[in-house]
Amino acid sequence: MPPLHRRLGNAFRIGDMNTPAKNASTGESAQRTRRMSFAIATAFVAIEAYFAMTARVRTPEHLQLGLVMIFLAFLPAWRWAKRGKSTLPVFEVMLFITANTYAFPLLNGHEGLLRYPVEDVTAAALQVILFQITALVIHALVPARPGVSGFWRDDLAGPTLSRWLEHGMTVSTLYVVIGTFTDWIPDELNSVLRAVFFGIGIICTFITSRRLGQGLLRPGEKFLFFANLLVQCIAIGATLVLVAAISTVLLALVGYVSASGRVPVVVSACVFAVLAVLHNGKSDMRAEYWTPDVQRVPTVIALPVFYSEWFAHGLTFGDDARGRNEMTSKLIERTSLLHILCLVVSNSPAPDPFLDGETYADIPGQFVPRLFWPEKPPAHVSTSRLSVYYGLQTEEETHRTTIGFGMIAEAYANFGFLGVVGIAAFMAAFLKKIGGFAESGPLLSYGGILLVILLAWSFQVEFTLSIWLSSLYQACVAVLGLPFVLKKFID
Repeated sequence: MPPLHRRLGNAFRIGDMNTPAKNASTGESAQRTRRMSFAIATAFVAIEAYFAMTARVRTPEHLQLGLVMIFLAFLPAWRWAKRGKSTLPVFEVMLFITANTYAFPLLNGHEGLLRYPVEDVTAAALQVILFQITALVIHALVPARPGVSGFWRDDLAGPTLSRWLEHGMTVSTLYVVIGTFTDWIPDELNSVLRAVFFGIGIICTFITSRRLGQGLLRPGEKFLFFANLLVQCIAIGATLVLVAAISTVLLALVGYVSASGRVPVVVSACVFAVLAVLHNGKSDMRAEYWTPDVQRVPTVIALPVFYSEWFAHGLTFGDDARGRNEMTSKLIERTSLLHILCLVVSNSPAPDPFLDGETYADIPGQFVPRLFWPEKPPAHVSTSRLSVYYGLQTEEETHRTTIGFGMIAEAYANFGFLGVVGIAAFMAAFLKKIGGFAESGPLLSYGGILLVILLAWSFQVEFTLSIWLSSLYQACVAVLGLPFVLKKFID
């Protein structure tokens, strides 16, 4: 078998999601394309039919709006699969997630929506549809050309970088375990190391999952991949903050699906079931393990008892339980941003005036290193400002916890429907341009790695624009800097 860096170079061109090797047949690629597009279309029809029959809405108009949102969320993913040859589905994933965060809560009767008049819920749903349509139109209209500079075209898959990729997931797993269960890492180093190892983790997870989808992993490599993924999720879950574990699993799933053209239905269903149980029991576990000052984490030895207790809470329902559907409802409720958008729409521009860009004014300062500005506002300053402005938290409470608002609610809070159009246009154009520059280039180029980072960030739907950009910037510095060092000083 050829060395790993040669196998990587042969396997990973961004522009062809279905090419596992140079000698892959056109017929096999076409079959994978048909299989993938059929799977997405089938899932769309099944979900639309399910909610058409079971939706718990207060007005028939909400049913129609919810089904339209699902259609607009699935449309770019289906078109991406239908084309067969495309860049990584960064924009498609971003829009796809709007189904889970906005459409599903509306159709599932999210309890938080009951606090708002029907007219405000309708207005919020229309803002989501406005965001989706604007994003689709701008993404289709903005021209994109492949980049010609070395940033986009130079393949970094040399022997040293390949060894880093081969063992990167294991190194990242070791950091997650050490950072979660020990105090060996000094606090002043932890923020830097967290960015570096998180970057290593997402890149290596995605690359390895694509190799899995393309059939390039040997049995030992498959075992190591799944072992690392499992250990990371268990360690991250011990903090009772599931979003990082969910993002890692979703990134691996997208990597596998984009390379293989197959949707692992059984595995996806099992993962969803486990997440539903964990989400259902998370509040009880946090009440037991979290205090206002300390987030207690179990020891490694105590993990079996910890997760047994968590699953016991997750499988327990109250007196008003609706059977197995309650777990699904809880999972949808906890990933919802629609009730937050309803809050903003209901209160702005009256009684709370639009902020006129106040939360966006924090963005430039986030790119200044804290070394040069020790008093720099925290990354979540825009979220805290919104939480206090709309009465969800006091100033003191924002120092302990943050509430996810998402970019649509933030945009509306600043400029109303014009803000929603603006943020949709910005995100669609930005992702179209980056995807175009990376088109047909090596996945293991600086541009290809940037695209993988963007794919991971497309899951961060709770972020405001300030947090999204600043965290993306930090990840790019950490992740893109590492192959530069390996390439320049080690190879």
